Amino acid sequence: MARRWTNDLTHADVTPKALWLNRRQIMAGMAGATALSMAGRGAMAQGLEPNTLEQISSYNNFYEFGTGKEDPMRHADAMQIEPWSITVDGMVDNPGEYALAELLDGLDIEERIYRFRCVEAWSMVVPWNGVELADVLDRVGVQSGARFVAFETVVQPDNMPGVRRGVIPFPYIEGLRLDEARHPLTLLATGIYGEPMPKQNGAPIRLVVPWKYGFKSIKSIVRITLTDTMPETTWNNLNAREYGFYSNVNPEVDHPRWSQATERQIGGGLFARRQDTLMFNGYEDEVAALYEGMDLRENY
Repeated sequence: MARRWTNDLTHADVTPKALWLNRRQIMAGMAGATALSMAGRGAMAQGLEPNTLEQISSYNNFYEFGTGKEDPMRHADAMQIEPWSITVDGMVDNPGEYALAELLDGLDIEERIYRFRCVEAWSMVVPWNGVELADVLDRVGVQSGARFVAFETVVQPDNMPGVRRGVIPFPYIEGLRLDEARHPLTLLATGIYGEPMPKQNGAPIRLVVPWKYGFKSIKSIVRITLTDTMPETTWNNLNAREYGFYSNVNPEVDHPRWSQATERQIGGGLFARRQDTLMFNGYEDEVAALYEGMDLRENY
């Protein structure tokens, strides 16, 4: 099992939220800013700045609300998120339907500044708030034969125009290998910039797996299932040639219809140059050992 990441910073190290939200203040204060987490330090050291909350919350893929990038912002307000419960089942010691507050009770909410890379070759830097998925798995008790974790997104046809139109099969489903799920970088995120998660970004709780393409980070989770077999996933079912189960960020393995060697950073401006895509989205040192001995072109 990968080591658990532990924070070595204090509140005195945290850059005030107002500085993060204001681009000019960010640029002026970059030299003296101290990051909020391991991932945050890596982003700052490489000259990356978190995107603004407006950018993060207005440019999304959330097909339950439509296929356009602004559709989630336009339509997500109708989604009902209170009360919210998550069914935990499969190979666990304590299956059941858990209220979100019960599932997270007593767990420390951390801030993690992560790169976010979409399979469509655009990227952001997002300051998430949440808990390590491993802590929630420990709470429900993973049985010894479990090898994978499957996830399911809420379906609310009355509130989700994309569901009514059937733009893809619903519910949206995703999955991870158990060691991926238990990795200390894997987050169940409940907020951004210290605020509750915007509905268009996957309120009230979503997965964040920063070394994988964004569609692996399933939104608005209502079911977590432990299983001994590789679970089906939405995009792999739709087109296995283009969307493999692992979907790790890899600049050397192109999407069949476009290159993955570079990416467009959201907020970079009309004339910003494309950036080189990093192996495992810049988290190679932390996660490469998970795939030792695997052919990453075959297991894409």
